[in-house]
Amino acid sequence: MIVTFQSPASGDVIMFGDVAQRMMKIMGKEASDKGIVTVEQLPDAIARLKAAIEEDKQQRAGLQDEDLPRTEPDHSGHAQSSRPYVTLTQRAVPLLELLEWSLKKQKPVVWGV
Repeated sequence: MIVTFQSPASGDVIMFGDVAQRMMKIMGKEASDKGIVTVEQLPDAIARLKAAIEEDKQQRAGLQDEDLPRTEPDHSGHAQSSRPYVTLTQRAVPLLELLEWSLKKQKPVVWGV
């Protein structure tokens, strides 16, 4: 499943469904097929994503590339050979930028529409 986060304020951000659901939860939203981050909710969603990014960076501080996993775990915790490991920071930054542009232009962010 693919999820597309959209706002008239910026370009779309497209994510795998499991990754998008994780981002939704981080933003304090229900992981659902359709949703919205209203203009009023944007500051909190932005703060939550920034906090998660900072925590991710702190967890990886001092690690070398060879210390990071090569593949992402699947839902059961086992390594998936088909999807390379991508940090939470790498996944969250494009969504964070979309949220920040949306706040600046006072436009909501939606998915599944």
